[in-house]
Amino acid sequence: MSTQIAVRLPDEMVAFLDRAVASGKATSRASLVASALEREMRLLLAEQDAASLREKGPADDLDPLVNWTVGRVDLEE
Repeated sequence: MSTQIAVRLPDEMVAFLDRAVASGKATSRASLVASALEREMRLLLAEQDAASLREKGPADDLDPLVNWTVGRVDLEE
Protein backbone atom coordinates (compact mmCIF):
# COMPACT_ATOMS: atom_id res chain seq x y z
CA MET A 1 0.00 0.00 0.00
CA SER A 2 1.17 3.53 -0.63
CA THR A 3 -0.10 6.96 0.30
CA GLN A 4 0.24 10.02 -1.87
CA ILE A 5 1.48 13.10 -0.03
CA ALA A 6 2.33 16.64 -1.06
CA VAL A 7 5.86 17.76 -0.27
CA ARG A 8 7.20 21.24 -0.86
CA LEU A 9 10.82 21.18 -2.07
CA PRO A 10 13.24 23.94 -3.05
CA ASP A 11 13.52 24.57 -6.79
CA GLU A 12 17.09 23.24 -6.94
CA MET A 13 15.97 19.89 -5.47
CA VAL A 14 13.17 19.60 -8.01
CA ALA A 15 15.63 20.43 -10.78
CA PHE A 16 17.93 17.68 -9.48
CA LEU A 17 15.03 15.21 -9.51
CA ASP A 18 14.10 16.21 -13.04
CA ARG A 19 17.69 15.84 -14.28
CA ALA A 20 17.95 12.40 -12.71
CA VAL A 21 14.74 11.29 -14.40
CA ALA A 22 15.70 12.84 -17.75
CA SER A 23 19.09 11.11 -17.68
CA GLY A 24 17.54 7.75 -16.81
CA LYS A 25 19.16 7.54 -13.37
CA ALA A 26 15.69 7.44 -11.80
CA THR A 27 12.39 6.23 -13.19
CA SER A 28 10.40 9.06 -11.59
CA ARG A 29 10.62 11.86 -9.07
CA ALA A 30 8.70 9.72 -6.59
CA SER A 31 11.03 6.74 -6.99
CA LEU A 32 14.11 8.87 -6.32
CA VAL A 33 12.53 10.53 -3.28
CA ALA A 34 11.47 7.11 -1.95
CA SER A 35 14.97 5.73 -2.52
CA ALA A 36 16.55 8.65 -0.67
CA LEU A 37 14.12 8.26 2.21
CA GLU A 38 14.83 4.53 2.44
CA ARG A 39 18.57 5.33 2.63
CA GLU A 40 17.93 7.84 5.42
CA MET A 41 15.82 5.30 7.31
CA ARG A 42 18.64 2.73 7.10
CA LEU A 43 21.16 5.32 8.29
CA LEU A 44 19.04 6.24 11.31
CA LEU A 45 18.55 2.57 12.21
CA ALA A 46 22.28 1.93 11.89
CA GLU A 47 22.99 4.88 14.18
CA GLN A 48 20.53 3.49 16.74
CA ASP A 49 22.22 0.08 16.53
CA ALA A 50 25.65 1.65 17.01
CA ALA A 51 24.43 3.65 20.01
CA SER A 52 22.95 0.51 21.53
CA LEU A 53 26.20 -1.37 21.01
CA ARG A 54 28.12 1.47 22.68
CA GLU A 55 25.80 1.44 25.69
CA LYS A 56 25.48 -2.32 26.18
CA GLY A 57 28.86 -3.43 24.91
CA PRO A 58 29.62 -6.05 22.29
CA ALA A 59 28.80 -9.73 22.43
CA ASP A 60 31.90 -11.93 22.63
CA ASP A 61 31.63 -13.42 19.14
CA LEU A 62 30.63 -10.12 17.54
CA ASP A 63 33.54 -7.97 18.77
CA PRO A 64 35.07 -7.46 15.31
CA LEU A 65 31.72 -6.41 13.81
CA VAL A 66 30.99 -4.06 16.70
CA ASN A 67 34.41 -2.44 16.44
CA TRP A 68 33.99 -1.97 12.69
CA THR A 69 30.52 -0.43 13.08
CA VAL A 70 31.33 1.89 15.97
CA GLY A 71 34.44 3.13 14.19
CA ARG A 72 32.54 4.12 11.06
CA VAL A 73 29.23 5.60 12.27
CA ASP A 74 29.30 9.21 13.45
CA LEU A 75 26.45 9.87 15.86
CA GLU A 76 27.34 13.52 16.40
CA GLU A 77 25.49 14.79 13.29
